[in-house]
Amino acid sequence: MQKLSQRSQLAIGLLLMLVMAATRSHHFATPAHLPDASWAVFFVAGVYLSSAWWFAVFVILAVAVDWFAITFGGVSSFCVTPAYAALLLAFGALWLGGRRYARHHRDRLTSLVPLVVAIVLSALGAELCSSGSFYFFGGRFMHPTLAEFLVREARYFPMMLGVMVFYVTLAAMIHALFALTGLRLHGQPGSKAHGLHS
Repeated sequence: MQKLSQRSQLAIGLLLMLVMAATRSHHFATPAHLPDASWAVFFVAGVYLSSAWWFAVFVILAVAVDWFAITFGGVSSFCVTPAYAALLLAFGALWLGGRRYARHHRDRLTSLVPLVVAIVLSALGAELCSSGSFYFFGGRFMHPTLAEFLVREARYFPMMLGVMVFYVTLAAMIHALFALTGLRLHGQPGSKAHGLHS
């Protein structure tokens, strides 16, 4: 994937920060709130933002939003355990999934195949890191077993994956709009956008 201009990366980074701040404070979808976009934000950021400093920015933002939601927003702290630290690994899996896809992206429909593979594998890695650590090491379950964990995964992972696919699809559609209209992402007039899909 062709590297984006610094201005474009800054714009994308700020937009993704707004999306995370607007959706993460509630985590689950309700009639008044969109579902948490954090997984998709880390993946899309990995695709478009070349500096690892952005990863640190999004991790800090995620923690800050969680703290604010729990302290002032009435959100339960049930998920905040010693295993909360494993979110760093989960977010890392998503970021690296995006980075890896970016290296293999081509401006062809065949890019959809590696995109789907990258989404599923990075989401699975994130789920195992976050939910696995919470279930086995969070101290909320008296007698954790692999069988029960797999049952819980079968119930919750498809929902998490579906939300991520929803947001990444929106990002891909926006990218395709830029590519088809020839809008500038690389700082050169008329250049084509390279990223999730076009």
